[in-house]
Amino acid sequence: MPAKLYVLPASTPSMTAELMLKRKGVEYKRRDLIFLMHIPVVKARRFPGWTVPALIWEDGRRIQGTRNISRFLDEERPDPPLFPSGPEQRRKVEEAEQWGDEQLQGPTRRLIWIAMGRDHSTSKDFLRGYKLGIPTSIAAATSGPIIWGEAKLHKASNQTAQADLQKLPSQLDHVDQLLAGGVIGGAEPNAADYQIATSVRLLMAFDQLQPLFAGRPLVAWAEKIAPEPGGRVPAALPPEWIPAAVPQ
Repeated sequence: MPAKLYVLPASTPSMTAELMLKRKGVEYKRRDLIFLMHIPVVKARRFPGWTVPALIWEDGRRIQGTRNISRFLDEERPDPPLFPSGPEQRRKVEEAEQWGDEQLQGPTRRLIWIAMGRDHSTSKDFLRGYKLGIPTSIAAATSGPIIWGEAKLHKASNQTAQADLQKLPSQLDHVDQLLAGGVIGGAEPNAADYQIATSVRLLMAFDQLQPLFAGRPLVAWAEKIAPEPGGRVPAALPPEWIPAAVPQ
């Protein structure tokens, strides 16, 4: 029986899990869920938490969260590996994966919900290619309450958005440092590549943030690892929130 992966549209952790499954050559069926409404669905499938990605393995085992999925996949399908064999290099990759999960993913998620709350005219573009059980046009037209609810769920506010934006240049610096140090960006992608690149790719979809990415090595790397998220984020944030770009 093929594995089943429960995801949300344009979700960076969902995309991370998909990329790792494809890397391993795992046959799976994707189940696309609707934001907020995914919570009872995931719980009904007997997962311990309410988040995605949520994976039902071929034998019925349930694995939830990108970091759990990366380790599970390496145990079940060792080749190609998602983690280096050497203990020191593995430690660095695990630390980078954790940083991407705990430090970069949250700000990226909060920023997208705040931006979409101000202008969700492009929301339909991020839904393209997903089978939600209702027409994309209807899902996009009724997205206002869902955007509001997701912002509340993830504690996204104008204040958090401004704080996240001020930290963004140093976070991008850290990604470039990981690339320079060979922790990510090697000949074969690892778990940290997939964890971090999906968030960077979504941030690159913000029209207002383009100057922050100019000249950075991470741009070509992210484009190689992760696909486009499906749409662009319009210039919905107040210009005074956007940090000044530092020449690279």
